[in-house]
Amino acid sequence: MTDATGPGPRTDEEWYAADAHALAGVEKLRFFPQVVASGRAATLTTPEGRELLDLSASWTATGLGHAHPVVVQAVTEAMGAQAGGSVLSGTHPQAVLLAEELLEMVPSTGEDRRVYLGHAGTDANDVALRAVRHGTGRPAIVAFENGYHGGLGTAMAVSGLHVAGGATADPDLHLVPYPDPYRPWTGKADDLLDRTLARVEDYLARGDVAGIIVEPIQSDGGLIVPPEGFLTGLRALCDRHGTLLVVDEVKVGLGRTGHLMAHHLENVLPDLVTLGKALGSGLPLSAVVGPAGGLDEPTASALMTTVGNPVSCAAGRAVLGLLRDGTLARSAMELGERMTDGLRRYAASDRPGAENVGDVRGRGLALGVELVHEGTLDPAPALTAKTVMAAWRLGAVVYPVRDNVLEITPPLVITPEEADRGVNLLTRAIDAAVGGEVTDEDVAAYSGW
Repeated sequence: MTDATGPGPRTDEEWYAADAHALAGVEKLRFFPQVVASGRAATLTTPEGRELLDLSASWTATGLGHAHPVVVQAVTEAMGAQAGGSVLSGTHPQAVLLAEELLEMVPSTGEDRRVYLGHAGTDANDVALRAVRHGTGRPAIVAFENGYHGGLGTAMAVSGLHVAGGATADPDLHLVPYPDPYRPWTGKADDLLDRTLARVEDYLARGDVAGIIVEPIQSDGGLIVPPEGFLTGLRALCDRHGTLLVVDEVKVGLGRTGHLMAHHLENVLPDLVTLGKALGSGLPLSAVVGPAGGLDEPTASALMTTVGNPVSCAAGRAVLGLLRDGTLARSAMELGERMTDGLRRYAASDRPGAENVGDVRGRGLALGVELVHEGTLDPAPALTAKTVMAAWRLGAVVYPVRDNVLEITPPLVITPEEADRGVNLLTRAIDAAVGGEVTDEDVAAYSGW
């Protein structure tokens, strides 16, 4: 690939080396020397022309695939018209229409509702937390251990994953263990749900909790699918204690689980819903859908100059249009089941890495493969790091979460053939890592989480 502003063509290796001296480390989460020049659907292409099967969708940010033609057309037209760059001091049709469509497609409590438009899940969750505090007049927030709601500000300060890693916790935060059926904090799964809800109610009963913020499937915490009844139980507790329920759909929402929203698995009606990542199809866009009382006031209290810009809004409208008839969600359900079956067959086989698969779980195309030391439940983070490196070498992009879980979140446009190839590449990668084909030195330069 030719560098238009430099001395000439660069190899993949040269591009990655240049990145180390040009881009700030605070925004990097690297597991292998990935360089991408272009993408189409579920395929990424490096500057040298090497093709990779994308099993991450850039952490779901390109959830409807790379360069989707409907999104490309919408963005091109919006950029050509350039109706300003914001909704701060004037509006434009793309922003109003996007907000109206979100109000129609994303139910929440109350009749008088609003939409906040932002740049990322981080600011959406920050605004949602401000809204519940403003709306209730209460200070405290209940969130969950290993949860992820953002990488800056209040959203970071209530993220259990960051707090466990040393980030300063919000002074009014109460963290509760997330109910993980594979690793129940109670020691056994049969009382996990009841005891988790009881722990939540202990905090709500104090009368100072403004809101609960929860992921319907805990993503960066390990792709944890909670027991059925978890969200409905939280909803009942919030109703009992006058607390607002914020459901963070930033990563698993928008068709990925086989439903438009992951919380639709339990038919729960949240007070606020936050969206991001796939909503912009790779462009910066997030949203909060919730009550006017929390999102209208105080006026001008959540300002960023380019929020609601027409280009991102056009992308968001294109995404919603593609999801509206449910075809992509149904495909996600079917292909997720197909991949799950393939991965579980591998785990039951006599192949070299099969006994290192502790669990295969998920909903739709939000899947997790937990890697453990053979014959135990002990997490195997070193093996996981080597597995994602091996997968990249074989031609697949997959990332780890919670140190020892392979997170599989491909674009929703992935084909059945690509899904099968993904399973093949992942299982070969586990075998390769177990077989010593990736060394400690190979992964030492990539700090990951």
